[in-house]
Amino acid sequence: MFIYRSALPADAHECVRLRGMTRENAVSTERLASIGITAHSWAADIDSGKLPGWIAEHQGSMVGYCFGDSTTGEVVVLALLPAFESKGIRRTLLSLVTRHLRTLGHETLFLGCAADPAVRSHGFYRHLGWRSRGEIDHHGDEILELHGL
Repeated sequence: MFIYRSALPADAHECVRLRGMTRENAVSTERLASIGITAHSWAADIDSGKLPGWIAEHQGSMVGYCFGDSTTGEVVVLALLPAFESKGIRRTLLSLVTRHLRTLGHETLFLGCAADPAVRSHGFYRHLGWRSRGEIDHHGDEILELHGL
């Protein structure tokens, strides 16, 4: 039903578009551009290997993705269209990225997550073993870590 594949530079435009269509933490194309993230910069980071990611497709269309930073071990973004929530796609995408980052030698991975328990991602990551570092990043998100398994 769902196909998971490595992200390609050609996916970047659709990734930017889809990012603004998520239920929680949607970020518009304009907002991304204001912080230096464009389809061009995203594609360049995929091409260079700095931003490895996986795409989830359904019937030939992108429905979600997850990307990590190969240099730092950060899970940079996990995005999914609302119509595809609660189908295990987020968990699968996150697992693909975390496994890849581990193969690059990162023993501890990290990400920024909403500090508000009412936001779904707050419980999602904690349920999967991510723990607070006790820090807040410059976006106001809580930093969570996942240690080697």
